[in-house]
Amino acid sequence: MRFLMQAAINMAVFLACALLFPTGFYLDNMLVAAVAAIILALLNGLIKPVLLILSLPLLVISLGSFSLIINAAMLEMTALFVPGFGFASFWWSFVVALILTLANLVFMDQKNIHIRRQ
Repeated sequence: MRFLMQAAINMAVFLACALLFPTGFYLDNMLVAAVAAIILALLNGLIKPVLLILSLPLLVISLGSFSLIINAAMLEMTALFVPGFGFASFWWSFVVALILTLANLVFMDQKNIHIRRQ
């Protein structure tokens, strides 16, 4: 279920970014957005943990902000696999990675926090 939610959020962000940044982010149609969202969710599940472990010293030094660079690299890798999905430069993929990170932070229920009032 988490995989489907992740893919749906990715697809929504891709569609929104295609409307917001037409010169820096290329997206042919909704089907391409769906395929790219599924591929990105797969890459995030399979390859991203390895990259996070390999870049652990950089993550510690940068206090975790290097993970945005890893997210941008994952988007660039997705663009290699999906025709009709791409970026004008690495910085455009960084902007989309930042928006994806914020969207996942808001919409993904990673931990249930229950506050009891006493």
